[in-house]
Amino acid sequence: MDERKEGTGGREIDLKVILNVLRRHIIPLLLVTAIFGSGFYVYSRFFITKKYEASATLIVNNLNKNKSTVNSTEIAAAQGLADVYSIIIKSDAVIVPVIKNLNLDTTSEKLKNSITVSTVNSTQVISVTMTHKDAAYAKKVIAEIVKIAPPIIQKKVAAGSVKLISAARITHSGAPVSPNNLRNGLIGAAIGLVLTLLVIVIKEFSNNTFKTEEDITNHLGIPILGMIPAVDTKSFNKNT
Repeated sequence: MDERKEGTGGREIDLKVILNVLRRHIIPLLLVTAIFGSGFYVYSRFFITKKYEASATLIVNNLNKNKSTVNSTEIAAAQGLADVYSIIIKSDAVIVPVIKNLNLDTTSEKLKNSITVSTVNSTQVISVTMTHKDAAYAKKVIAEIVKIAPPIIQKKVAAGSVKLISAARITHSGAPVSPNNLRNGLIGAAIGLVLTLLVIVIKEFSNNTFKTEEDITNHLGIPILGMIPAVDTKSFNKNT
């Protein structure tokens, strides 16, 4: 029973020691955190290249010449075709003509890497998106893709068709989609906080000297009989 109490007391004292250490270093802790956070924010805002996003949406339809209505099976088939069409849109069959038509100074691989083609919420709607430092450039490329892709898709896949829902546009009201300045600032603040804590912990707990009466009692387990006060030698010599 006594040992458990002593163990619990030891943990409480250790927590108090840590809190006291942090309290003594609260000013440099906050200062370094603020410097790192503001530094990362400023770097993100003024030195990282801003990127913009342009997108357009297409809808996949199953070819159905004999019916005026579409059942759930045909919708499911169209959803499956959406995945196939996504692959075709990012293939050389579409990308190479886009580069040629717009006279772009890039390779097909680079252009593919900047384009994202995905189905919207597992539906038969396809979203074609491009991220680039030039918003007008991204919009131009997306517009050309959704222009030439449908006839190429219909030629490659005879099982369905694809139609434009919304034309190419710059998303987020023309605001850049990256970098996220606030997030980068918070990341910088977190890095500054962690580094400062590491320095404080290493500095404090690598110092084995006793700083208080409690340190002597806790570590050596012996009572203190008396204390010798610190004496200012200059004042002492002057008085004597």
